[in-house]
Amino acid sequence: MALPYLKNEDGVFNLYVDGIPFIALAGEIHNSSASDLTYMQQKVWPNLRGLNLNTVIVPVYWELTEPNQGEYDFQLVDGIIEQARKENVRLVLLWFGLWKNGKSSYVPGWVKRNDETYFQAVYQNKGTSDTISPLCDEAIKADATAFRQLMAHLKKVDSDRHTVIMVQVENEIGFLESDRDYSDMANDQFNLAIPDELGVIFGKTGTWKEAFADDAEEYFMAYHYARAVEHIARSGSEEYPLPMFVNAWLEQFPWNPGSYPTGGPIAKVMPIWKAAAPTICLYAPDIYVKNFMEVCEEYSAGNGNPLFIPEARRDAASVTNVFYAIGKHDALCFSPFGIEDFLAPPEDFAEYDMGLLMNLNIDFSAFDVRGSGPYLARSYELLGNMTGIIQKYRGTGKMTGFLQNLEPGCILSFSKYDLKITYKIKQEGKPVSGGLVIEVADNEFILVGVGFSVEVLPKRGVPSKTGYVRIEEGAFIQEQWVRGRVLNGDEAAYGFAVGSFPSALRVELY
Repeated sequence: MALPYLKNEDGVFNLYVDGIPFIALAGEIHNSSASDLTYMQQKVWPNLRGLNLNTVIVPVYWELTEPNQGEYDFQLVDGIIEQARKENVRLVLLWFGLWKNGKSSYVPGWVKRNDETYFQAVYQNKGTSDTISPLCDEAIKADATAFRQLMAHLKKVDSDRHTVIMVQVENEIGFLESDRDYSDMANDQFNLAIPDELGVIFGKTGTWKEAFADDAEEYFMAYHYARAVEHIARSGSEEYPLPMFVNAWLEQFPWNPGSYPTGGPIAKVMPIWKAAAPTICLYAPDIYVKNFMEVCEEYSAGNGNPLFIPEARRDAASVTNVFYAIGKHDALCFSPFGIEDFLAPPEDFAEYDMGLLMNLNIDFSAFDVRGSGPYLARSYELLGNMTGIIQKYRGTGKMTGFLQNLEPGCILSFSKYDLKITYKIKQEGKPVSGGLVIEVADNEFILVGVGFSVEVLPKRGVPSKTGYVRIEEGAFIQEQWVRGRVLNGDEAAYGFAVGSFPSALRVELY
């Protein structure tokens, strides 16, 4: 059977797994959880079983894979794959190699101890960083060799099962606390002419500074990180060509490169990454910021990139985001971070260093998981049972999503009717309003989501009235609608509503 692959079908991207379109209702585990199989067995998998996940996003560590140069140990990888098969979920693997969150903390000890061969990026004041320079060819070659071995091993143990469906190359790449690397190697390269492929894309010539002025430093780093990742990804893809992607730590206040990892695949440098790293199939935002809709727009198919969210906020207010991402932007993945906490007892929640979050300018509320688990589990249950109907309407214009913002509601326009959506008042610790709507026929709609009321209106300028034939609560079970209550009387006198817990309605109109 064919490997998992990504396909652009008339402007809509689909991820095919075992020949069938697949949407990852996922969660990413904590950074260190997968370093011990017993911990996974006792502390992770039991807490995931009630969440209705179909995919788990799991790190693979270079330092544990190649503890001594040229000696490889894949016991952890094999164990995680075996555990995932028993749990009947797919895996997306994160290669924690040269770079993770702007640092090089996951490289093996033999790399850390040899800083002459594997040299670090340098700050403008000549201070040495904890980040290996993206211009260090020897480090890139070493990472690429290890990644090739990993992919060859996956081919050996998983090519017949496809438990692993995608691989992320590195994690939140970039250089923190500086606009670029000021090592001698980087300084020499910065003063050279820009690469020909960038000259063609941007219509520029000259040195980096001459061509890109105030953006020169960030564009320079983006090119060299992308070039390094291409070498690593291509090396692995030659062995086993699973879809490979990179993720982005997004721009954030005060918006200058270095306050976020400079050179990472943020939206504005995506053209550079695409030119320098053609093996990478998509660019994935880690969305902890509050402007979720804006980020989805930047990273969606309208910009030639399928929306894939490998890390998302953990707070209850953000649980609704999955409906919007899939309904509005045909997202291929939604995945809150630290997923093993969502249904864990409070005493098992991971502790976060608030000082660290403050130093990194990360919103504390993004990591507050209290109350999120039951909402996410229900959202995933509803969506997981209707992925077939979602696939049917992707890209047709008959499916959309909506999400509460500063407005009191929105108007959604369909072929014969307009739907007036009114959001419920926001409540602390509760999901915001939002959902997904599918026009399954001219007079029939499916609505799934949280916290909104609906009034059906005739099309603007059309002199007619509208009414309800039937309003049903219910859910899809194995892609078939199974109704619950039929709403009428008081429950339908002034429109109809979806309550504060994720639920679904089928509405027939006249």
